[in-house]
Amino acid sequence: MSAPAIPAAVRRSLRETFGIRQLREGQEAVIARVLRGQDTLAIMPTGAGKSLCYQLPALHLEGATVVVSPLIALMKDQAEKLEEAGVAAEQMNSAQPRREQGESMQRIAEARSDVIFATPERLGDAEFIATLKAQRVALLVVDEAHCISQWGHDFRPAFLEIAAALEALGNPPVLALTATAGTEVIDDILKQLGRPRMQVISTSIYRPNLRLQVAQVTSEDEKFDRLLQALRKAEGCGIVYCATVKACTELHERLEAAGESVTLYHGRLPAAQRHANQDAFMAGDKRVMVATNAFGMGIDKPDIRFVLHYQMPGSPEAYYQEAGRAGRDGQAADCGLLFYRKDRQVQQFFLARRYPSLDDLAEVTAVLERSREPLTTQQVVERLPALGRTRAAVALKLLRDGGVVAADRSHAWRRDTRQRADKRTLSRLAADYEQKAERDRESLERMVFYAQTGFCRWRVLLECFGEPLPFEERCGVCDNCVRPPAPSPEAVQASAPKPKPVQPASPFKPGDSVKVPRYGDGLVAQVAGEEVTVVFPDSAKRSFLSAYLSPA
Repeated sequence: MSAPAIPAAVRRSLRETFGIRQLREGQEAVIARVLRGQDTLAIMPTGAGKSLCYQLPALHLEGATVVVSPLIALMKDQAEKLEEAGVAAEQMNSAQPRREQGESMQRIAEARSDVIFATPERLGDAEFIATLKAQRVALLVVDEAHCISQWGHDFRPAFLEIAAALEALGNPPVLALTATAGTEVIDDILKQLGRPRMQVISTSIYRPNLRLQVAQVTSEDEKFDRLLQALRKAEGCGIVYCATVKACTELHERLEAAGESVTLYHGRLPAAQRHANQDAFMAGDKRVMVATNAFGMGIDKPDIRFVLHYQMPGSPEAYYQEAGRAGRDGQAADCGLLFYRKDRQVQQFFLARRYPSLDDLAEVTAVLERSREPLTTQQVVERLPALGRTRAAVALKLLRDGGVVAADRSHAWRRDTRQRADKRTLSRLAADYEQKAERDRESLERMVFYAQTGFCRWRVLLECFGEPLPFEERCGVCDNCVRPPAPSPEAVQASAPKPKPVQPASPFKPGDSVKVPRYGDGLVAQVAGEEVTVVFPDSAKRSFLSAYLSPA
């Protein structure tokens, strides 16, 4: 099947405006759909050119393209590059001085902008929506769309309001973009956007230039020593990720004291310092960026030669998103994880605080009932500081969807007395988040499995995303393929002859009904250790690691 054709005028813009002669895998199919006004979710790995999928069509659509972007630094970078290419672009965010915001709003009102970048929070601004509505919005783009999903690894509550903004703007076509999205995330994105029939175009996450590696450590001192060895051995520049601001700050200080060329990035740094540190890394003045996951989304630095995780992220999706920032130029790059079992507790702590509980919903409802005036989200947080802004925002939306609270035009919340707020009602609303919490715990266990496995690491990641293997059994580039791990004494002992047959490591047995992400239900045909062969209704047989199966 040949790739969908795009008009000659669009190809001419590709060459003349962007200096590109050939589109990459998946780009042409996505661009063709955008030009036809068809809703699309594009899942393309880091470095695959997702931005071009809206930048090129924007020059040929009748009306403005509005891009919802989660990071101010990301939209600033993209807006400046479009301006350099001669494309009129505006950005609306809190980092702009008030005067610049006014000037941008004036140009938008006069329909002088081809592309308009905005944070998701800006879509809650009634004046901004009214200004856009007065013009024709030809396309709304949700960049880093996994942030819209409550199943995603980088959930951001403000993204939940995009569906309401779409309706206010007359429901223009939507293009959602992300590098990673499993089945649950895809389903949730479509649900949250209110576009259940949106077509999904996905290209493989497999990037053979990335050399996946894991080092097992047994103490903090050993972990630091192994990191220092890796940095001194590594060529070029790279990123070291930490899970917490505290670990990030302490590691930066230790590496600087050890004489490494390092800088620092996390969300609690003043904006000016964050930007200065990012500029120093991007320009090559600093070789190593020590950062939390606040750094890296959409960063256009193709020559990153290594991404090392000093602490384990909470899911394979988060790991791939961050590790994938290495080697965007297609050249070989190292993606390493220093696995210390105690780091798992950090992620368990995050999971425990991620979603609102039944008690949280009851407290928010009680605060609104006691208040004589509607309260903003910030005022709710001030009255319930232990809740935190993210959980408060999610709780308020959940209560609104359940009819327990309502919001006015200024986004202040009040108790909606038409719906009862008894324990039964609130329990029903909280139940969905209990399922999400369980799914997150499963994702964390899959991350632990990735860190400890002796299987090909690329195979483990591909099966996590439900993708077929582009190789037989081994990728030939990860550490387990280049240097297969020696069997442990326990494994040798387990393989010795026994009076009774050794039971398979998998919890499944032939004949069991199982569910496989992206493939659906099937029957177990064969079990060999942790490898399970499943037969599907179409008679197709596929093998998976048991960690990715669940009872049907």
